[in-house]
Amino acid sequence: MSATPQKNRASRRVLAAAAGLATVGALVAAMPAGAHDRGHGHGGGHGHGHKPRIVDVQLLSFNDLHGNLEPPAGSAGNVSETQPDGTVKAIPAGGVEYLATSLRTARKGNPYSVTAAGGDMVGASPLLSGLFHDEPTIEALNGLDLDVTAVGNHEFDEGATELARLQNGGCHPVEGCYEKGKKFKGADFPYLAANVTKEKTGKPLLKPYTVWKKNGVKIGFIGVTLEGTPDIVTANGVKGLKFHDEVETINKYARELDRKGVKSIVALIHEGGAPASTSYNYDCDSPGAGDGISGPIVDIAKGITPKVDALVTGHTHQAYVCTVPDPSGKPRMVTSASSFGKLYTDTTLTYDRRTNDIVRTSVKSANHVVTRDQPKAPDMTRLIDRWNKLAAPIANKPQGWISADINGRGSTAPEKPLGNVIADAQLEGLAPADKGGAEVAFMNPGGIRADLVHKASGSEGDGVVTYGEAFTVQPFTNMMNVVDLTGAQLVTALQQQVSGPNEASPKILQVSKGLTYTLDLTKSGADRVVAGTIKLNGEAIDPARTYRVAMNEFLAGGGDGFPALGQGTNKLVGASDLDLFNAYLAAHSTATAPLAPPATDRITVIQ
Repeated sequence: MSATPQKNRASRRVLAAAAGLATVGALVAAMPAGAHDRGHGHGGGHGHGHKPRIVDVQLLSFNDLHGNLEPPAGSAGNVSETQPDGTVKAIPAGGVEYLATSLRTARKGNPYSVTAAGGDMVGASPLLSGLFHDEPTIEALNGLDLDVTAVGNHEFDEGATELARLQNGGCHPVEGCYEKGKKFKGADFPYLAANVTKEKTGKPLLKPYTVWKKNGVKIGFIGVTLEGTPDIVTANGVKGLKFHDEVETINKYARELDRKGVKSIVALIHEGGAPASTSYNYDCDSPGAGDGISGPIVDIAKGITPKVDALVTGHTHQAYVCTVPDPSGKPRMVTSASSFGKLYTDTTLTYDRRTNDIVRTSVKSANHVVTRDQPKAPDMTRLIDRWNKLAAPIANKPQGWISADINGRGSTAPEKPLGNVIADAQLEGLAPADKGGAEVAFMNPGGIRADLVHKASGSEGDGVVTYGEAFTVQPFTNMMNVVDLTGAQLVTALQQQVSGPNEASPKILQVSKGLTYTLDLTKSGADRVVAGTIKLNGEAIDPARTYRVAMNEFLAGGGDGFPALGQGTNKLVGASDLDLFNAYLAAHSTATAPLAPPATDRITVIQ
């Protein structure tokens, strides 16, 4: 779900209008040195007197925040909760003002409390954070007293040098400092990247692990991102880096921590699974341990050494609290807290001072909703207001009008209404001969980061789509490409939606009007795309004919498991996806004739 197009040309993000916000600053590109012990924020301090043998350590965790400082709009801002009578209720959740309150409330009465995250704290962020290269989010995480996080794939959106700046501070190398007299301080928590090394030296890019300490209690944290990160990030984002096997890496550093006397270990893994239910309170250990969850994290969990006591995971934007057996057959907690700060996980780790280890049979965990009916944290409100003031001249500019919600991120259907709008915008913008002569356009579903919501987000009025809202839908500002592909390559690309790396978790491309086909989910692999049904403007695709195909640069590079799309020739680089989206909104809507949600009749689904 979170596999998405990435961007590295950071300067595209900010329009010329924003240039006045910046003064020139310097980039601190030095990478952090080796792993160090850590006792930070609420977790630091030293005790006196008698120390009990057994101590309950509270581990609070979340993942995939993606710079969502304000509550996510529309259906993407809801969590599903199964009620006692079996019905499912949607609860609006998220926003750092509420996340801060939730975490601070949870910590009360817990002298041993540590807060950790599972990656993708930044990247694919709404305009409030994305416009400023996610400095607002790092500042918010510092205020939340985050102790440690793993890197996710999105931490590499703008490359290793920018990731180093987020860790170490310093103003942006192109846009400088955003606030007069203020230099960006960087993260006061470590980013862990145990399985990411520099190609030239073979050394870790960032710290592989950190050790949290309080009153003699020691817990090691190892952080990894998914090994497949290069497949879902642009080449420039991962240039000069190697990504290694998650299990081998964690086991290696668990042995190292064990040798150093750190027996309590938590792995932070930016990879996840899919529970059988989308309700956050679903019991995925019913009827047996881990029976209700599938996906990459299951095999990873089964391979990680028993020295590791709990796994905090992410990437799939799902909510689960499961036990999956470790290699010795003993149950071990595996958790994920959805996305966008809508949930947090509260895990109790029972620490035995005699063995310095966690009593695994006593580990308890639950996900909790970050509800919006609790008080807002005033420091987070001030932070949001401050950055909103800087963003307002760009964010509030109207781009178009809609008559109702047009769902993208919040739609679970293979064909999403907003996906159709985006693909149509790309086709229309690139169809003219001098713009590339596109005949069809493809959009990857993971690149649609939000819904277009009819209800006003500010003072613009209901139905108005602002630049900030359009940016939140398409935050990568990918350049568009138009390439030659044969009909045979087109058919292969559509089959790659449901085969190869995408077989277990299909990625259904959003297609422009005129392209139709049948998706038969009762079949398996490539056969799920019924080749004989693929038509363009009513005519069967000719395998030998050349077609002009529009897509973003990420897909044109074969990203998201679509190598056939990477075989295009005769490439023309067009405008950015966001520019085409905004141009389409302007051309197809007015205040009196707003754009209606399009029909979803391009892909016929058999289930």
